[in-house]
Amino acid sequence: MSETGEITCRELVELVTSYLEGALPETERVLFEQHLVICRGCSTHLEQIRTTQRALGEVGAARIDPAARARLLAAFREWKSE
Repeated sequence: MSETGEITCRELVELVTSYLEGALPETERVLFEQHLVICRGCSTHLEQIRTTQRALGEVGAARIDPAARARLLAAFREWKSE
């Protein structure tokens, strides 16, 4: 978070998955949503991620081998924590 207590565009991009999963603490969620009100680029990014999630949901996660799914999720979590 910036010194002004606002979320930057870069931070929003890093938090978008947690936001969509409903996993952000209340304070961060409010700051996230306030940023969306003033930043068209981040609002567009959020909608693109939502669209991607819907499209992937239509493909069906059930078709992915459970072991492959676990590896993908682990790789994503590792990348996200860097």
